[in-house]
Amino acid sequence: MTGRESNRIKDAEKKRVLDEAARQRRARKVLEALEQDNFHDDPHADLVMSKKVPKFQDNLKNPKENRKSKRKGPEYYRAKYRKNFAQLLDEEKQLNPDPPNYTSALAPPPSKPARHFCAVCGNFSKYSCTACGTRYCCIRCLGTHQDTRCLKWTV
Repeated sequence: MTGRESNRIKDAEKKRVLDEAARQRRARKVLEALEQDNFHDDPHADLVMSKKVPKFQDNLKNPKENRKSKRKGPEYYRAKYRKNFAQLLDEEKQLNPDPPNYTSALAPPPSKPARHFCAVCGNFSKYSCTACGTRYCCIRCLGTHQDTRCLKWTV
């Protein structure tokens, strides 16, 4: 009688398994890619509209209302002089150089173990991918992970 083998074990042997250092490199690359995607200034912040260009609202309003001058409110200045997170940190460091401040504040280490969340749906996860170490919660999320996400960032 021949022994039967599990397809799951066969598939796991074919996969490329990453060690902890490769997983850390992969996570760092993903974070750097996210930082690059998220960090940008508004390209239209310095755009000045010409006063000669007719506006859509001009046709709907009374001509006498157009002559009134409008004062610019606080929202205009907030949008015009918006600062990114790095600028706010530098400003706060200059105002309050002595601790406690944002850069020196630390929380104590947690007393409970870290929670793990599914990379696909966000629920609590019990399992991790054997190839890349990404967490998943069920078979359906494992299938989605293997089809679309597994080893995507590793080259």
